Amino acid sequence: MHNKGSFHPYDLRCEYKAHYLGLGERSPRFSWKLHADARDVRQSAYRLCVSTGEQEIWDTGKVDSDQSLYVTYAGPALSSRTCYEIRVKVWNQLGQESDWSEAAYGETGLLELDEWKASWITAKFEQTEPCQLMRKSFTLDESIASARLYATSLGVYRVYVNGESPDDTLFAPGWTSYSKRLQYQTYDVTKLLASGENTIGVMLGNGWYMGNLGWNGLSQLYGNERAALLQLHVQYKDGREEVIVSDNSWRASKSALLMSELYHGEYYDARLESKGWHQQGFDDSEWIPVSLLDYGYDTLIAQEGEPVRIVEELQPVQVLCTPKGETVVDFGQNMVGWVQFAVEADEGHTIVIRHAEVLDEDGNFYTSNLRTARQTITYICSGGQRECYEPYFSFQGFRYIQVEGIQPELIAASVVAKVIHSDMDQTGSFECSDELVNQLQRNIVWGQRGNFLDIPTDCPQRDERMGWTGDAHVFMRTAAFNMNVAPFFTKWLKDLAADQLPDGGVPFVIPDVLRGRHSSAAWGDAAVICPWVLYERYGDKRVLAQQYESMVKWVEYIRAQGEQEYLWNTGFHFGDWLAMDAPNGSRVGSTPKDLIATAFYAYSAALLAKTAAVLDKLEDAARYSELSERVAQAFRREFVTPNGRVASPTQTAYVLALMFDLLEKKDRPQAAAVLARYVEEQDTRLTTGFVGTPYLCLALSKHGYTELAYKLVLQREYPSWLYPISKGATTIWEHWDGIKPDGSLCKDPMNSYNHYAYGSVGEWLYRIAAGLDTDLQNPGYKKVRIAPQISEAISYARASYSSMYGVVASGWERLEDGRMRVKAVIPPNTEASVLLPGAVMELVLESTVPVANAAGVHSAQQTDAGVLLEVGSGEYEFLFCCNPNMR
Repeated sequence: MHNKGSFHPYDLRCEYKAHYLGLGERSPRFSWKLHADARDVRQSAYRLCVSTGEQEIWDTGKVDSDQSLYVTYAGPALSSRTCYEIRVKVWNQLGQESDWSEAAYGETGLLELDEWKASWITAKFEQTEPCQLMRKSFTLDESIASARLYATSLGVYRVYVNGESPDDTLFAPGWTSYSKRLQYQTYDVTKLLASGENTIGVMLGNGWYMGNLGWNGLSQLYGNERAALLQLHVQYKDGREEVIVSDNSWRASKSALLMSELYHGEYYDARLESKGWHQQGFDDSEWIPVSLLDYGYDTLIAQEGEPVRIVEELQPVQVLCTPKGETVVDFGQNMVGWVQFAVEADEGHTIVIRHAEVLDEDGNFYTSNLRTARQTITYICSGGQRECYEPYFSFQGFRYIQVEGIQPELIAASVVAKVIHSDMDQTGSFECSDELVNQLQRNIVWGQRGNFLDIPTDCPQRDERMGWTGDAHVFMRTAAFNMNVAPFFTKWLKDLAADQLPDGGVPFVIPDVLRGRHSSAAWGDAAVICPWVLYERYGDKRVLAQQYESMVKWVEYIRAQGEQEYLWNTGFHFGDWLAMDAPNGSRVGSTPKDLIATAFYAYSAALLAKTAAVLDKLEDAARYSELSERVAQAFRREFVTPNGRVASPTQTAYVLALMFDLLEKKDRPQAAAVLARYVEEQDTRLTTGFVGTPYLCLALSKHGYTELAYKLVLQREYPSWLYPISKGATTIWEHWDGIKPDGSLCKDPMNSYNHYAYGSVGEWLYRIAAGLDTDLQNPGYKKVRIAPQISEAISYARASYSSMYGVVASGWERLEDGRMRVKAVIPPNTEASVLLPGAVMELVLESTVPVANAAGVHSAQQTDAGVLLEVGSGEYEFLFCCNPNMR
């Protein structure tokens, strides 16, 4: 990874990617990391060069700046279909100059809509069932230099060039607000083409565009015809170009894939296969000509989100025979993806695979929580050979499969589960001395993997799988620690803005397929909270600028709702969804909905004011800061007694009032004490739901009750985060009692065993227990805050995070001699404040040196909370004891 020299830039990226194929951004940004062997290394200047091979098109010259993220291209306008090489060199604060970095590459796609020459093609036979095949053969000359294929579809597609897939991505073109934004993909197909005859084949399925969506059996929500758009550009070595496009010369046929639905699975009859249909030499004379579809190009955008891929394979853990006699495979992990299987059987032999998350209390296969989603793969064998199948356009949420048609003794060697999700970089790690908490962290990550499949879904198994805004907002900080979610959420937020109502209302789900159902507090607030979190975690101002209008529209929507200007006490709200204090028969907790709505009104207005300040919109910043304060005042008048008690006696009411700073400062200690008492009165259990749970431990720690927060997180009895692990959970559950203490299952039909919302406790683990955070004045970990809050309940905790600047890490452990050790890793070109809790200055060593004398330590001061240090980059090991009598 590192090139020569002890000080140099590396991991140069163009818009978060090292090699970007199909770039649609006209002003891309470049970011890099610095490697340095020494401590306290800062960048003082950089020089960035962009070229097209031999020709240099932009050279910044030496720029005196420590900026190493998001340096915006400001050269001549970029050309379509052009590969740009980017290099950078840097200087440190001593004036030392690095070598040039290794090159990064950004290749543009089709930047102008009039460059599309292809036609939308479709096949005029029954659209709802069999997936279509379409193909075109053509002849190329020798000496092909390069070739790029640009493709998209209405529906989902697989494309083949001479029988080969050009890459390993799945579910293209992804799910966007199709009527406004439709992604196209760019493929490098140079190595797949040859002189002479060549063939492009494309297979089309319903996907999100035409398939079943939602629990009402609706389909064709975006259109009623599948179609494809393909454009191949071939460059010859002599400079000539040839363009092959989708047009009426293509031919089409039905496929052997007779049914493919995201919820229901697939039905494939291998006897109907057109062998070699996507290869040269295939006779398509019996295929029908395609028809042209007048759809246009004005919604087309280059791929924005991370592509979906197979990222891991799981082997069977065991093959079971259930009490009912079902043959069931356990893969040991609740996951999302599909099963590949191989068989040898007679023609017409049928294989059926069903998918489930859990077994019931008797050990039988359990699918009631799937509701109408069938999650079933049916395969009819062609016979006479070994046959291998995996789905094309359907994914399942499962740990277990029920298998019919394969002999039980052959199953273990015949099936493999493939884990599929948006292919985001893994960035975060956390562990501590409690193995159940480590399993909780693994469950949080698996919940994210299972539900980040092109959009942030609520669950991956039943007839839903939608981008619920509330779930996304509460989990977002945790998500941004575990993986680099910046491109993923940037794309999704653009769809949120696209689907936002004219009056500023925000649909419950994005993309909006519930049509007309919108604007619950804490759900619609994703419009403001999610862009702000991206800014916090990645330091990305552009996402704030892109979403600013949407953010303003949402806050102004709220302002227009209330019967009084500064209260939000009208409209539909989910409230504290699935809270433990919900009245019998209700899914909504006891905290008043108008209290929750007004609290989020104040919070969103405050974040909007901060956003305006970051974007130098100072009048807006003042206006929304005042609005937030007026809403907070109205909150106190309406929901807080003159003595400072929150009128609603629920954990969630106090959590929101404390977390969003809605109480007078003088009243906050008393309110925190009441919240702590409410937790203790429940035998250290929570009663919170979707709204209160994400903030519960954070609110406790913010106000001095970290030890109680530890007890909550370490609670093993129901309801708690660790209770599901005692019942075998490998992901986060939707209900605290998905499996009850007596082993019976929660019978609510809305019961997912892979639902990341309550995994939001991860944020507390990383930021509070391990003490790793970013400073909001210097976001994106430009300044790191290390302040672990230590407990007797565990003996160590540590977290690391691969930031845009490099790896940051924080960890503490209690040594046998009673001293504490805190380790910190701070990447070059950043700095950190480090709080050593309870430490006494004279007793603190950095490695073997008194801390005030250690290299890289800029300042050290004794505070009531411990020793506060300001340090430069490097790896540090601090040793101290909290008791002055310890030596």
